[in-house]
Amino acid sequence: MKTDIILCGVGGQGILSIATIIGEAAMNENLYIKQAEVHGMSQRGGDVQSNLRISSEPINSDLIAKGGADVIISMEPMEALRYLPYLNKEGWIITSSTPFVNIPNYPDMEKINADLAKIKNVIVIDIEKMAKENSVPRSANVILLGAAQKALGIEYSKLEDAIRRVFGRKGEKIVDANIKALALGREAQK
Repeated sequence: MKTDIILCGVGGQGILSIATIIGEAAMNENLYIKQAEVHGMSQRGGDVQSNLRISSEPINSDLIAKGGADVIISMEPMEALRYLPYLNKEGWIITSSTPFVNIPNYPDMEKINADLAKIKNVIVIDIEKMAKENSVPRSANVILLGAAQKALGIEYSKLEDAIRRVFGRKGEKIVDANIKALALGREAQK
């Protein structure tokens, strides 16, 4: 088993929380894991990217080479396209459809959507809308994780268990909201 994942978005969207949940699930399965966090601007609104490599065999490098990513999980559609050169030919992009317009020359959404439509394996969902409509507004990132579950090759129950461990100290309400968000994402990708 080997899965190379690029997580991307902008600061404050929960990319590193997704990485923590995936990492916890992988470690609980006794898999090897390496993570490299690469932050653009280390502030809310700056681009954030993380390489996450999971394998049943030892991993030498924590960075993913161009053409090597199996999955790109993006909280922002333009950021998904930014890392497209890293995606392998059979890889998956799972991205939010909602732009985070943080630059003056943000590309036209019609162009971004047309570029995403050209990709063989892509899931584009409005996680912000789903989160608000289902009363889990702070868990949009976990909705995206639920949509990515099959592409990651990690059992759904293992992600649920990881959410319980990662968020357990924050209380039952937070755990329940994130479990609900994970389920919403899983349903959205079907």
